[in-house]
Amino acid sequence: MQPGVDELTRLGAQQPLTPACDHFYFLRHGQTPRNVTRIFQSPDEPLSPLGLEQAARAAEVLAGEPIRSIVCSDARRAFDTAHTVAAKHGIAPVAHEVLRERNFGALIGTSSLGLDWTCEPEGGETLVQFIARKRAAIEHALSHPAPVLLVAHGGTLYVLAALLGVPLDMSVMGNAQPLRFVRDQDGAWRIEPLAAAGDAPAGLS
Repeated sequence: MQPGVDELTRLGAQQPLTPACDHFYFLRHGQTPRNVTRIFQSPDEPLSPLGLEQAARAAEVLAGEPIRSIVCSDARRAFDTAHTVAAKHGIAPVAHEVLRERNFGALIGTSSLGLDWTCEPEGGETLVQFIARKRAAIEHALSHPAPVLLVAHGGTLYVLAALLGVPLDMSVMGNAQPLRFVRDQDGAWRIEPLAAAGDAPAGLS
C-alpha cells in the first residue's frame, strides 16, 4: 500500500458516505503508457493498446449487469473507458471534471514511485482538498438513476472505500477491474470483484 493511504482512510472515515442505493459498480480506467512507466499523468493521457483491450474486456463483463447510469471522469483515459462500456448498454455516459484524479500540480510528468498521499504538491491539491472534492463528486454520481457505474481513477477508489468503510487491498486496484459495491442488511458495504478484466495494478490513477 502506498505511503499516506492510512491517513487518506482515516480522513475519509471521518465523513462517511451514505448512498441511497443498495449497490453500484466501479471501474478504474484501462492502462495508460504512464501507468506502466509510473509517471504522474495529465488529464489528456490516452489508453495504451493494452488499456483499450482491458476496456473492451470490462465492457463484456459488465454487459450482463443491470446498469442504468454511467458517470465518469472527463479525463481521456476514464472517458474513453466509459464509452467503451456504455456501447454495450446503449447509455450515454455523463462526464464530470470533478471526478478527475487528484491534481498533483508540479509533480505531473515526474515519477510517481514512492508517492506519499499526504504530500502537498506545488500548484496541486492537498489530501484534504482531494477527499472533499471526491466525496462531493461521488455523492452526486450516485444520485443518478440506479444502478450506477462509476468510471474513474485509482485515487477515487481509495477515497470511495474510505468513505464507505470498506477494507481495500491491491487485488481490486487493477486497471479495468469491474467491481460491485454492495450494502449488506446490517448497513455495511463490501466489494465484489467481477470476472477479472484487468491486469495487476500498474502506476497511479
